[in-house]
Amino acid sequence: MWSQVTLPLWIVIILALLATLAVLERMLIPSVRWALRRRANRAINELNTRLKLQIQPFKLTKRQVLTDRLVYDPEVLHAAEEYAKEAGVPREVAISKVKRYAREIVPSFSAYAYFRIGTRIARRISEMLYRVRIGFRNEEALGTVDPMSSVIFVINHRSNMDYVLVTYVAATSSALSYAVGEWAQIWGLRGLIRSMGAYFIRRDSRDALYRKVLARYVHMATSAGVTQAIFPEGGLSRDGKLRPPKFGLLSYMVASFDPLGPRDVVFIPIGINYDRVLEDRMLTSAASVEPGKKPVYGFNAATFARHFFRHLWLASRGEWYRFGYTCVSFGEPVSLRKYVGDQKIDFRTLAPEPRHAEIEKLGNKLMDAVGRVVPALPVSLVSTAVLGAGEKSLTALELKGKVGNLIAALETSGAYVHIPRADRDYAIDVGLRMLTLRHLVLEEDSNYRANPKELLLLRYYANAIAHLFKDKPAPAQLAA
Repeated sequence: MWSQVTLPLWIVIILALLATLAVLERMLIPSVRWALRRRANRAINELNTRLKLQIQPFKLTKRQVLTDRLVYDPEVLHAAEEYAKEAGVPREVAISKVKRYAREIVPSFSAYAYFRIGTRIARRISEMLYRVRIGFRNEEALGTVDPMSSVIFVINHRSNMDYVLVTYVAATSSALSYAVGEWAQIWGLRGLIRSMGAYFIRRDSRDALYRKVLARYVHMATSAGVTQAIFPEGGLSRDGKLRPPKFGLLSYMVASFDPLGPRDVVFIPIGINYDRVLEDRMLTSAASVEPGKKPVYGFNAATFARHFFRHLWLASRGEWYRFGYTCVSFGEPVSLRKYVGDQKIDFRTLAPEPRHAEIEKLGNKLMDAVGRVVPALPVSLVSTAVLGAGEKSLTALELKGKVGNLIAALETSGAYVHIPRADRDYAIDVGLRMLTLRHLVLEEDSNYRANPKELLLLRYYANAIAHLFKDKPAPAQLAA
């Protein structure tokens, strides 16, 4: 019984390692996890005291728990049953597909990644590239929003910089949850985006089962009070104009809304504009694609490297300028509870076609509200004035007079015009400098005219504010 057993050294080492791992797993790791979780919870509670819209428990729930809730949601299970019958596959195959969709959609929010990494990166990138300004803030109206409401920021989509800019601007209000497309499914970037609370969607998917899984996730997040941001246009504008809204995500948010429930849904319109959109040439080049065909946006490494090193060279010589101003404006909040009360409707009881019509009506109302708060920036104003002159050259004095007429018309209607340093002459000089440096406007003997080769790009920037003249004389007439 007490005789010795001789073992090879390598077996002893393996047994020692396994014993050490067992001790760590059963005793030390749970204690460390508990301590870290307690510390994280204290940090989040402190953070919530500073945020205007608190981080809801749903956002902090473990990803696996949310995935399981989504997979075994009654409506999702029913959709899986229907799919199995229609496709003639076993139920387990349909459930496996649902699990794959759920794992793809559900984010894994980390407050540390969002506020310590994401927002800091967003701030540095935004301020490095642009002079960031806030237009209409509407603090009084925003202050009346119930903190327990599900707040949805509704934003026009000008550039992929929108995600970065809005994250930075809204960092003091809440942690936003975005729907991001296939472009974010890049290895290395995917994990960071998911940890910041974004959820991935397949924008062009026609799979009914996938759409049901996505719809139920959006419904769960909205019902739980998660602050979200949506871009109703569904893509970037190729001509600079506001695009007609799409209603997919909006319908998921409102279709099951209970007007008598404990939580309201409040939409906050946000308008964004840039003096320079980073993707402008790529977007305008896609404008020539035949209607109905999807443009192919290719990444040209050689072109990127050429522009990157050119900007480095200009910076080293002190000749590099930031890409002008970017401005964000906040509109009047729209309460869904008040809206359905005024319209005397309940989305839950409507038949599919009337419900779609009412959602479309709501979506158009929200998009109109977004359009009203899009700021007018120097480049858009100068572009409009130069285009209004046609082929005629303008002196600096004539150009300032035409831009002054545009500003007066916009300010009379209540639109926000960003005038840097409260100096109109300086604002016009800034816009003109941006356009002449890029050769969109030609300077000849102190006269200025549109570059005939760059009319497409000039119209792109003028179109950013064209909708603000909807009920006024055409911009060309005002600038004449």
